Amino acid sequence: MFTPSSHDVRRFFCEAFRKQRAGEVLTPMDAIAADWIAMHPEYADVLADADGAIARDYSVEGGQPNPFLHLSMHLSIAEQVSIDQPPGIRAAHNALVQRLGEHDAHHQIMECLGEMIWTSQRNGTPPDTATYVDCVRRR
Repeated sequence: MFTPSSHDVRRFFCEAFRKQRAGEVLTPMDAIAADWIAMHPEYADVLADADGAIARDYSVEGGQPNPFLHLSMHLSIAEQVSIDQPPGIRAAHNALVQRLGEHDAHHQIMECLGEMIWTSQRNGTPPDTATYVDCVRRR
C-alpha cells in the first residue's frame, strides 16, 4: 500500500497545477486534481510555489486552512463516488449534487467525512462508514 507523506501530497498538487497551466499531458489523477484546483482559484499562489508549499505549516494553531487537505478530500470523495465505496456513497452524493451542485455537495460530504475520521481517531476505532453514508444522506 502506498502511503504518501504530506510533502508527496503537496508536490503532487503543485505538479498537477504546473502541468495544467503549462498545457502538458496530465495523468488521469492529475486531471481530476486539476479540475478541483480550478474550482479553488484562491489556492493558485500556494500551488505555484512548490518549495514554499512544502515548507509551510498548516497546523490548527496557525489558524490557516490547509489547501492540500481540502483538495485531498475532494479527490478522496471523487474516488469513493467512482467506485461506490463505501456502498451507498454514490447515490447519496448524486442526490446532494442534484440539490446543491457538485462543488457544494462535496463540501457537505467533507463535513461528514471529517466527522467520521475525527470520531474514529478519538475513539481508536475503525471508521464507521455506515454512519458516514447516513450523514451524507441526511444532508
